[in-house]
Amino acid sequence: MTTLVFGHKSPDTDSTAAPIVWAWYLSEVAGTAAKPVLLGEPNTEAAFMLERWSLDKPEIILDVEAGQPCVVVDTNNPSELPANIAKADLRQIIDHHKLTGGLETKGPIDITIRPLACTATIMYDMMGSAASSAPEAIKGAMLTAILSDTLEFRSPTTTDHDRAVAERLAEELGVDIPELAEAMFAAKSDVSAFSEAELLRMDSKEYAVEGTSFRVSVLETTSPRAILDRKDALVEAMPVVAAEDGVAQVLLFVVDILNEEATLLVPNELTKTVAEKSFGATVTGDTVVLPGVMSRKKQIIPALKV
Repeated sequence: MTTLVFGHKSPDTDSTAAPIVWAWYLSEVAGTAAKPVLLGEPNTEAAFMLERWSLDKPEIILDVEAGQPCVVVDTNNPSELPANIAKADLRQIIDHHKLTGGLETKGPIDITIRPLACTATIMYDMMGSAASSAPEAIKGAMLTAILSDTLEFRSPTTTDHDRAVAERLAEELGVDIPELAEAMFAAKSDVSAFSEAELLRMDSKEYAVEGTSFRVSVLETTSPRAILDRKDALVEAMPVVAAEDGVAQVLLFVVDILNEEATLLVPNELTKTVAEKSFGATVTGDTVVLPGVMSRKKQIIPALKV
């Protein structure tokens, strides 16, 4: 049976690229028939990545069947995976997030979790010599994912190794990193076609903080005004999305890639409390700017207090 390789729901660039990269490696190098799939529609930057490297968009699936062989990449959190994941035949996890717990497997599996900024960096290392002989499209997918997750090396999650792997890939591909990153971020910043609810879910993850559940949404952009101009509509959509998704509140951080800061929308007292307790901010209106805050994984989630 073909092994399915997939990342988390609401797939970003890394969760779109990593299944493609690892399915190629399993099929072409390791001799295991594998297929990349997605758990949702890829975001605009991920769609740019597919087009830039002439890659087919993987099939979107809603769940997995019992006994289905699969590999999970770019997450180990059960809430970000198919509902039936515990009944599937999970064989491997490759990730760069903290260990969440809660997954139960049928037997021992191979787990690789490393403190790097991007899953693609880990995969590059795991592939060994096969990485340098990979097709251009596979190398391009890895490079794009690393630049995305590191925000072109601006994110505090960036390691020297992420940068070194990206620079090596760019050299092999003959790609100028600033030019590629500029095109990627322009694609990511064009959110005009999305509804407010879609924006709130586009790059979001659910977290519980001291018993209060949140959908933590991050929109990384070089044009924050395009999002903040829709502030009133976004605030109006927040309680609807929260109710539909079974969380207490949606927290929306608009990350300004170029100015290296985040703007948090503050629609109510709960969010004001979160901003003040978590980031030491003084909130006087319906938004607050958080200088230097760019990473959900490293700077937002670990800081959250209610």
